[in-house]
Amino acid sequence: MKQESVLEVKNLEFSFHTYGGVVKAVRDVSFDLREGEILGIVGESGCGKSVTAQCILKLNPEPPGFFGEHSSICFRGEELVSKTEKEMQAVRGAEIGFIFQDPMTSLNPTMKIGRQIEEVLKGRKGYSKKEVREKVLKILEMVGISDAKKRYKQYPYELSGGMKQRVMIAIALVGNPGIVIADEPTTSLDVTIEASILDLLKELQKTLHTAIIFITHDLGVIAKLCDRVMVMYGGKIVERGTVEEIYYDTKHPYTAGLMNSIARLDLEKSVKLKPIEGTPPDLFAPPEGCPFAARCEYAMNICYRKMPPEFGEKDKHRCMCWLQDEKAPKIRLKTQLSGKKGGEEHV
Repeated sequence: MKQESVLEVKNLEFSFHTYGGVVKAVRDVSFDLREGEILGIVGESGCGKSVTAQCILKLNPEPPGFFGEHSSICFRGEELVSKTEKEMQAVRGAEIGFIFQDPMTSLNPTMKIGRQIEEVLKGRKGYSKKEVREKVLKILEMVGISDAKKRYKQYPYELSGGMKQRVMIAIALVGNPGIVIADEPTTSLDVTIEASILDLLKELQKTLHTAIIFITHDLGVIAKLCDRVMVMYGGKIVERGTVEEIYYDTKHPYTAGLMNSIARLDLEKSVKLKPIEGTPPDLFAPPEGCPFAARCEYAMNICYRKMPPEFGEKDKHRCMCWLQDEKAPKIRLKTQLSGKKGGEEHV
């Protein structure tokens, strides 16, 4: 049985006016987020994943940024694109939480931790000062911060990097939002702390039944945490499906390239990582055809001339690549996981 969607993004386009021209950062992106699931968005730097996430809460500055004419972001029946800044303030934190990339710079160094978390609840009806404080202490304990009463009165510089990130998670969750957007929340942390933060998010998602959009460039993190995955490149979603489908039935050459560039402990020493040659497309003047064509070893003439449609059934594994056309040559994409399931290479 399909879960109900809490968020529906349709035909999302977002661009920026710059001195060099208009940068088309997000180009016709559509997806949904279902109740209680963790949706991963993966791709290299500059692919549009963070801009897409910030569009949901209208965090990108307007101007110089602007939405496309047909862009739609619908949260539980409410259109967010047309909301004013004042109206969005009622959504941010209360309905949709956001965990930013770098806790070192996202927290205000002049404010105590408790006060920064309390700001999410400021102006809300039905909360006394005592209730707000109790709620903040409870969320600090929930995210695994020891001696919450002491931490409540401390400044960010008095906390470790892992604790700062837990505070950022507390800020995102204290308003009991239906959705939490985590924008590369473990980028600046070491691997041990990263693992504990991922375990914490997974546990909180189960406990609070919060839907999570998790943004990263690391497919290893996606495998540990997410239910479904969207792979972005050149401002577009080039492949989407469940974690199992993306890993064991890789269909897009870019996704295969990401898979083959992951360092893994179970690989033999003789196996070398294979980087994706070339550079991302110029989003000042996006290519007419597939954005990955210039870097793709399987590119055909049509790949340079025409944008591929999304091949595959709705709500199932889908891929934006001409190799999936019935007239295309049958190419088997080899990844590090080829043959690990079912004994066959991935088509």
